[in-house]
Amino acid sequence: MNQQPNMTKRSFEFWKRPTNREEGSANEIPHSSKTVKGSVDIPFLLITAALVLFGCVMIYSASFVFAQKHHDSSTYFIIRHVIFLMMAVAVTAVVVKYCTPRFWYDFSYIFYGISIVLLLLVLTPLGTDLNSGARRWIDLKVITLQPSELAKLALVLTLARFMTTHEKEVMTPYKFAGDFKYGVLFPGLMIAGVGGLVALEKHISALAIIGMLGISLMFLGGTRIKWIASLAGVIAVAACMLIIFFPYAFARVDTWLNIEEADPLGSAWQTLQGLMAIGSGGLFGKGLGNSQQKYGFVSQPQNDFIFTIVCEEFGFIGAILVIGLFIAFVWRGFHIARHAPDKCSSLIVYGLTFKVALQVILNIAVVTNSMPNTGISLPFFSYGGTSLMLQIFEVGIILAISRYATHKKI
Repeated sequence: MNQQPNMTKRSFEFWKRPTNREEGSANEIPHSSKTVKGSVDIPFLLITAALVLFGCVMIYSASFVFAQKHHDSSTYFIIRHVIFLMMAVAVTAVVVKYCTPRFWYDFSYIFYGISIVLLLLVLTPLGTDLNSGARRWIDLKVITLQPSELAKLALVLTLARFMTTHEKEVMTPYKFAGDFKYGVLFPGLMIAGVGGLVALEKHISALAIIGMLGISLMFLGGTRIKWIASLAGVIAVAACMLIIFFPYAFARVDTWLNIEEADPLGSAWQTLQGLMAIGSGGLFGKGLGNSQQKYGFVSQPQNDFIFTIVCEEFGFIGAILVIGLFIAFVWRGFHIARHAPDKCSSLIVYGLTFKVALQVILNIAVVTNSMPNTGISLPFFSYGGTSLMLQIFEVGIILAISRYATHKKI
């Protein structure tokens, strides 16, 4: 008598939840209940609020010199930052109140399509480079939109839905019945869809994040380790090819590998000045507002290198505090994911939380010269309208899902 093949248990361990829920099963498609089951996760909300408020303080402290010089107003960046923040909070409040887990499931493919269209528009005359040397933005006059940020969120939502809808096919042991087709091929095409367009924008850092996000969600969704390892190898080879054939990326890697020989007034300037800011902060820092490196040494210190100003003004203690807040953010996000009401919601929360963790790790790695200098912002701290609004919106998605958590809130 033929026995049914055993299904692997590995893929669900990261998001498995208590079984004593009142309705439904852990693997079903998100429900469409109109009844809110509870309040938002308060610890997660407070941690996020602390990060946002600290970020506002550092935006002003890091930017007022640059703002006064280039915009004739020391409050130029902080005012715009607060306006973007208030707009994001207003929209997010609606999301948290009214959007159920089913909404994100239904909306995911539409959002993916919108992100593809916007990425294509960047490659048209509507796209702009904002003096970066790479076309990555769409100038809407009131705000400049960076579609690659939207694409990251769209990819998380889409893969979460796909890996939930096709769970049985992904978990089957028969390669051609679904193991490869649904566990690797289709998710890989979704990742390639946004990744390929981002690569055309010469946005290597965003491409790396998209690749790592995609692989992590495939893994959590049930794709077997052997396929994950193979796909990771393909992506690594593709990354090497991009570095070789894109002079912009190759120059960054060459500077990183040979920082002692690089031009200290040219390609190595930003990195060396950032390291000087970090080192000069000592244990307790120079005090809020007393950074010297923001006076024209760290260029546009309110952006990707804002962590160096945190270190200079608050020292090692301040750096540990910021890192500790992000660790708490990730811990609580994973806690919410583990107790999400369904698999799709769980994967969404894992993906969005991991996205923040990934950007924090890469940003700190860049400013400490642990990896090549590339444009990776520090969530909730670095100035940027699109990125800030999306980060707040993504927090709103997590909080909205937390209202349907299966555990008793603390």
